Amino acid sequence: MAANESGSVPPLPVLPGEEPWTPEETAELRSALEDNIARMRRAIAEAEDDLADRMNEGPDGAGKDPADVGSANFERDQEMSLAANTREMLNQAELALALFDQGRYGYCEACGKPIGKLRLQAFPRATLCVACKLKEERR
Repeated sequence: MAANESGSVPPLPVLPGEEPWTPEETAELRSALEDNIARMRRAIAEAEDDLADRMNEGPDGAGKDPADVGSANFERDQEMSLAANTREMLNQAELALALFDQGRYGYCEACGKPIGKLRLQAFPRATLCVACKLKEERR
């Protein structure tokens, strides 16, 4: 986390009525982000390996049962979709960690208000408060 002008690390923001972050909670949150990033990178690497293996199996349909070809295509499409979703979550987690290091973590990217301690504990890669996330999903 970035230090402020006095050299100390600024505390993470909280919503009115929430308890301030303890150093232990802050460390847990950062660790959770780092663990999620490592886990997602491994999952993406495994999915890419699986996809590469599927692509190297040869041309689809050559002497194969049509049901097997359809099943193989479906599985490949599913793996590609899962890998894309995991990449999106990885990007979110990496952004959250970058904001953490810049001292801007915990503030909504849209409105600038605190995201909230409970939301961040449940969803560490959140970069939007609940209200702004709902607005985004309605669009």
